[in-house]
Amino acid sequence: MTIKEIQEEIIDEFSMFDDWMERYEYIIELGKSLPIIEEKYKLDENLIKGCQSKVWLYSELKNDTINYSADSDAILTKGIVALLLRVYSGQKPSDILAADTNFIDEIGLKEHLSPTRANGLVSMIKHIKMYAIAQQTKL
Repeated sequence: MTIKEIQEEIIDEFSMFDDWMERYEYIIELGKSLPIIEEKYKLDENLIKGCQSKVWLYSELKNDTINYSADSDAILTKGIVALLLRVYSGQKPSDILAADTNFIDEIGLKEHLSPTRANGLVSMIKHIKMYAIAQQTKL
């Protein structure tokens, strides 16, 4: 699936929920389903600065696509990063860099986060894009 198709799928999923408590519960469920990052990648160099909680993000280039793995010590943040990995993991660096993040606004995520969590979300996206830039130079 393309990034845009995945984003549209997420928008459709979030539109099924009547209120934000249900959406938060869904995000938490996504976090619970996030594959556990290998302990060897839980390094300071993979820690995202600017997040209220600890978030580790690791990327690996395989067959011209980037595979991301991540973890967080906070369950809601873990769900947010799971959502982002669903969109960007397994995609080509050029597609990641060209993709917009409008789906976050369309599902209302940013406006329903605390300011520090919203800053963390921006930091996560920035790191995903920075990894794509770094991996693109390897192609």
